[in-house]
Amino acid sequence: MSRNAAPAVALLSGGLDSATALAWARAQGFECHALTIDYGQRHRVEIEAARRVVASLGIADHRIVSADLRAFGGSALTAAIDVPKERPLEEMASGIPVSYVPARNTVLLALALAHAETLGAVDLVAGMNALDYSGYPDCRPEFLRAFEEVARLGTKAGVEGARFTVHAPLMALDKAGIVKLGRSLGIDFGLTHSCYDPEPDGVACGACDACQLRLKGFREAGVHDPVRYRAPISPRG
Repeated sequence: MSRNAAPAVALLSGGLDSATALAWARAQGFECHALTIDYGQRHRVEIEAARRVVASLGIADHRIVSADLRAFGGSALTAAIDVPKERPLEEMASGIPVSYVPARNTVLLALALAHAETLGAVDLVAGMNALDYSGYPDCRPEFLRAFEEVARLGTKAGVEGARFTVHAPLMALDKAGIVKLGRSLGIDFGLTHSCYDPEPDGVACGACDACQLRLKGFREAGVHDPVRYRAPISPRG
């Protein structure tokens, strides 16, 4: 990588999408600064997955920041609410499920923006996509464009002329496309974690939305998913 490479802050949960987005940023020539947020998520094993992904990609700077959203709850990922299981795919494509964490991506991008401003960076990278996902409103292109405007108006760098960009290279891809892109970028899928309700040892449930969409993507891409599942279920619908 060039010593003059532009710095970029990449949000990294440890899941398939964010790992692929980080690998994309590295391939684009950015000097990557990975940022993982411990927000009190039920599936905190993904934080260890993020560490594994960073090590495998040779990313030198990886920050893990706490912002405990359990203080508010309101989600199956941050409160004592059952994670939906075995939902048909058409149901996932409509409505907003209880796994939605209120304002999560707004909070995560704001932290990435703060980190970027201290680095003199104007590029943020995130793994949102608007096709195979569970209907979250903060995974849409219009949300990201609105956040760029917030960054322009609400930061010292922005009012002084810096133009922030949120790169979402997976936005128009389905899960199969993400798997194929990740494979082409050398991602070791066995290092990643997607399940919302894993066993204590990290074994994926195979039935939550995240597991079903991941399994669908690997099946349609014709690629073996190396992570362990308790009871893999073919996506319904």
